[in-house]
Amino acid sequence: MPEEVVVKQIAALERQLQRQRRLLVSVCVVVAGIALSAFVPKPPDVLRARGLVIVDAAGRERILIGAPIPEARHRVRTDSARAASAWASQFPDPAQYMRWYAGYRHSMHGMLVLDENGIDRLAVGDSTPDPNIGKRIGAGPGLIVNNAEGFERTGYGMLTVAGKDRVVLGLDGSDGQEAVVLSVHDGGPAGLSVQGAGRRSIFLGVRDSVVGLALRKGPRDAHRLTTDDLPPRD
Repeated sequence: MPEEVVVKQIAALERQLQRQRRLLVSVCVVVAGIALSAFVPKPPDVLRARGLVIVDAAGRERILIGAPIPEARHRVRTDSARAASAWASQFPDPAQYMRWYAGYRHSMHGMLVLDENGIDRLAVGDSTPDPNIGKRIGAGPGLIVNNAEGFERTGYGMLTVAGKDRVVLGLDGSDGQEAVVLSVHDGGPAGLSVQGAGRRSIFLGVRDSVVGLALRKGPRDAHRLTTDDLPPRD
């Protein structure tokens, strides 16, 4: 066999061997990738955590989520010195107010939104915090909205008092008193109450087994219209 032919055959065999080597390397890379992917953990379908704190661009805590909600250094409600400065002076006896304040509930299970000054503005969850003017008469889930000073202005929720539920939607006046209340008490009154200055009020609903309308100007009803006052039907 001529020498030139042998050289060409050897060159062809070398090229074929190189192609086979490249193919083998490619196959090994693919197999290795498949094998490694089997050991990469998949992202969980459910994220479990005790708490989450969302901060703004300045690093201030703005949203607290948890069961219970996490502590927040920026929050006024849990800083007794800032709470005293913000609210105690608005009451006749600031020292007595702070003694009462020490027993208020500030925590909750759910979500709390703070403003840039650390004031509670929106609370949604179970057993919402007490208002900063007194303890709630019962615990229960709800939604609370406060003004810029931290005083409650409206809320919707359910309270359990003496083993019975009360479903209440309330809108408070600037003086902190309930101005409009829509409520249903298990085994008790149900209706709409509107209250103004000087203890003037209107109640429309069922109370003490009486269905009707009550207009009040002072400590006693000025006028009541109930089903008993209606003329008999023909």
